[in-house]
Amino acid sequence: MTIEAILLPMFAQVALTFGLLFWMTILRLRVIRLGDVKPQQVALREPAWPPHVLQVGNAFHNQIELPVLFYAVVLLALTTETLDVILCVLSWMFVLSRFVHAYIHVTSNRLDHRTAVFLVGAIALALMWVIVIARILLFTSA
Repeated sequence: MTIEAILLPMFAQVALTFGLLFWMTILRLRVIRLGDVKPQQVALREPAWPPHVLQVGNAFHNQIELPVLFYAVVLLALTTETLDVILCVLSWMFVLSRFVHAYIHVTSNRLDHRTAVFLVGAIALALMWVIVIARILLFTSA
């Protein structure tokens, strides 16, 4: 298992996060420039944004939450040399679920679909943590 192979899903997750960040910023600046929203209406994160701008913003914020645990487990697995194909497959499952989750979030925003995809990613991530913890505690010599 190469370092690049395990880092590639992490880089894809970072790209998704930045993509949503820039899209959200463009949308927000556009509605402020058009006068649809006044800066003082949103200065303290009040929900005065139009619905589509809120959807993209919420999709971005979702990429800051659960993925923090993904970054941590990947880096932990990398430093403890507990990486393998199983973790790589689970990494891709997590990241692909985040892409699908974000897509649903910014399009139909169907909660039933979003929740199902979210759970797939959350389970993949939880399995990653269980595997890495087990390998560190059970199979590494002190």
